[in-house]
Amino acid sequence: MRSDGKLDYLELPATGLPETKAFYEAAFGWVFQDYGPSYAAFDAGLDGGFDADAADRTRAPLPILYAHDLEAMLAKVEAAGGRIIKPVYAFPGGRRFHFVDPSGNELAVWSENG
Repeated sequence: MRSDGKLDYLELPATGLPETKAFYEAAFGWVFQDYGPSYAAFDAGLDGGFDADAADRTRAPLPILYAHDLEAMLAKVEAAGGRIIKPVYAFPGGRRFHFVDPSGNELAVWSENG
């Protein structure tokens, strides 16, 4: 069961998706689910995916937290001192927002709720 504030998904940047997938398949036996030409998801203990879309990918790993109520969590993030850098937006499977913590780390929070 998903819980508020627990790491739920890890998205990593990829400069070459075929090469990245080949490495993780060979080194660790990871299996991928492709979602178009620039995104491949994996389930390796913690679900995650690689984003090879040059216009969209982050430059560092992106920890993604889960929230049952996205707007309430956004308010909590702001109240705690987080800076919203991508307001709530929809993506296939849900909605999310990105924020920067006080140390400058970028994270995201997502929800399945419409």
